[in-house]
Amino acid sequence: MSKESSKNPPKKDAAMKAKELQELLDFIAKSGLNKVNIETEEFKISVQREPSTKQVVSMSAAPLAAPAPPPVAAPAASPAPAPSAPQAAAPAASTSQTALKSPMIGTFYRSSGPDSPVFVQVGDMVEKGQVICIIEAMKLFNEIEAEQAGRIVKVLVENATPVEYDQPLFLIE
Repeated sequence: MSKESSKNPPKKDAAMKAKELQELLDFIAKSGLNKVNIETEEFKISVQREPSTKQVVSMSAAPLAAPAPPPVAAPAASPAPAPSAPQAAAPAASTSQTALKSPMIGTFYRSSGPDSPVFVQVGDMVEKGQVICIIEAMKLFNEIEAEQAGRIVKVLVENATPVEYDQPLFLIE
C-alpha cells in the first residue's frame, strides 16, 4: 500500500508543478519585475530580465525532476485599453464606456475577505488609482486599481471566479 501511494503522487505533483511554474513565469513576465529567485525542495528557479527586456531563465531540478516549463514570452511594453470592447446591446449614453481589464491571470474577488464589503458597486463613482477589486495569482493578492475616474456601469465577472489576462472586469463611464 505504501508503494502505491509513493508512486502516484510524484507524477501528479510533477504535472502540477510544471503548470504552476508556467503560471509563475507568465505572472513574472507581466509584472515587470527585473529579477526573481525562488527555491523549494523540488526546484530552484532564477528569472532575470536584461535592460533590453530580454529574459534569462535558468532552472535546476532537485532529485524529483519536474518537466521544464515552455519558453516565456516577453511582456507587452504597456497595456493600452481597447477603444472598442466587445459589448452586446450597450446602453445609449452621452459618455463613452471603457472596460477595465485584468492585468493578470488569477481569481477575481470583489472584496478583501468573505465578510468584508465589496470595493465597488454598480453606480459608484471611482477615482483613478482607487482599489476596485483583488486578483489572486500564485497565492498573492494583487489590488487592482481604477485606470480612470468615472462611474461603475457594470461588473462583468462573478466573485471568486477565474479570470484571464486582458479579460474585461468592469465597465466604467
